Amino acid sequence: MSHKRIPKRKAAIAAGSVAALGAAALLLPNANASQDGAEDTAAAAKTLKAGDASDLASQLAGLLGDAFAGSYYDADSQQLVVNVVGDNNQLIVQAKKAGAAVRQVDNSTAELKSAAQTLKSEATIPGTAWAVDPRTNKIRVTADSTVTGEKWDTLEATVESLGSGMATIHKSAGTFKTFASGGDAIFGGGSRCSLGFNVTAGDGSPAFLTAGHCGVAVAEWSDAQNGAPIATVDQAVFPGQGDFALVKYNDPATEAPSDVNVGGGQTVPILQAAEAAVGQEVFRMGSTTGLADGTVTGLDATVNYPEGTVTGLIQTNVCAEPGDSGGSMFTRDGLAIGLTSGGSGDCTVGGETFFQPVTTALAAVGATLGAGDAGGAGEGAGAGEGVGEGAGAGEGVGEGAGEGEGVGDGAGTGDGVGEGAGAGEQAGGGDAVGGERAGEEAGVGDQSGAEDGSGLTGTN
Repeated sequence: MSHKRIPKRKAAIAAGSVAALGAAALLLPNANASQDGAEDTAAAAKTLKAGDASDLASQLAGLLGDAFAGSYYDADSQQLVVNVVGDNNQLIVQAKKAGAAVRQVDNSTAELKSAAQTLKSEATIPGTAWAVDPRTNKIRVTADSTVTGEKWDTLEATVESLGSGMATIHKSAGTFKTFASGGDAIFGGGSRCSLGFNVTAGDGSPAFLTAGHCGVAVAEWSDAQNGAPIATVDQAVFPGQGDFALVKYNDPATEAPSDVNVGGGQTVPILQAAEAAVGQEVFRMGSTTGLADGTVTGLDATVNYPEGTVTGLIQTNVCAEPGDSGGSMFTRDGLAIGLTSGGSGDCTVGGETFFQPVTTALAAVGATLGAGDAGGAGEGAGAGEGVGEGAGAGEGVGEGAGEGEGVGDGAGTGDGVGEGAGAGEQAGGGDAVGGERAGEEAGVGDQSGAEDGSGLTGTN
């Protein structure tokens, strides 16, 4: 189970356990560090990590104003592509100097939003969804297998009324549904969902985020089937403007580590919440299907579930199945992106899956990510083989070297989430699964898996 309530203990990561990740991409080192190019009028687009590209996109949205028509991350070139309406050369030059690749398009953000509003007012049909696709500069409308006959005719006519260059329509073989189920992970009232991310509630108490449709269905949740409740729903939204719930642990002394269990005793430290970017590589962990990966395909998606309409979601091609609801979507460098909401298909045939943005959920419930320190539980020392590449003595959870504050509490060989360089406490200067983190790694050799009071955690 991801993020279950657990004793504070050492995460045992044997050298052979990396196979448990399934998604091999998670094991690869991320060498796509941001590069500050030389400042000149040509200003070639910078090579960026997806998280940095998302930050740059937010900045350029403010800079370009009405000329901004969305953006996406080109994973092949590792560049941010920004859509610009009009031929204001000064704005184009500014966007290029900021590090983006610029593409001139026809449809403005205002026009796309107006088209989405038309779909909402005229074609809110269960089994339909739509999101802006900045790669085509159009709205991508999807209808599941239940949209037939008059429903399909209405949807098709509405899309056609928007104009030929405004939207596209696609059929999905599956059925749009939320991914709650009876079974494993967090349990309540005969239902099963997945824990998303541990957080600290506004009053300082330990809590976690999960899907809103899980929270409105069941008030109390357990970490074992038919077990005693360990957490109670504090706030839940579904349907409407999101699909998220804040669930507070009943015991105020509960350990709430800021990480994601990816199987085989391995955890990925979660450092902070971040906005999604179209084209961004993401990973999803759920109690039914485990670890899956894919890319973000749309933002600000509207989904018309049988239970009602949900807005403001992230659309992806990452698979999910019943029981995965509420599970965490994150990046290789430890950014919390989304909570699994629902979609169509499964992990055999694929399909569309929608996620609640973590940033929106945190703001709505007044919580902060993790146990109050965005990814660290104290100081730690040690080394072992983990996820990504380390500096110096071996491989760790990303690249790291130096001294300072660490992730984890404890000492001794085999401590930590990977092999690192140096002794003592490491600060900044490192990656967590390929991204930047503040963490401490010391010692040499592979982890033995001995539990020694480390602040890093292993989950079951």
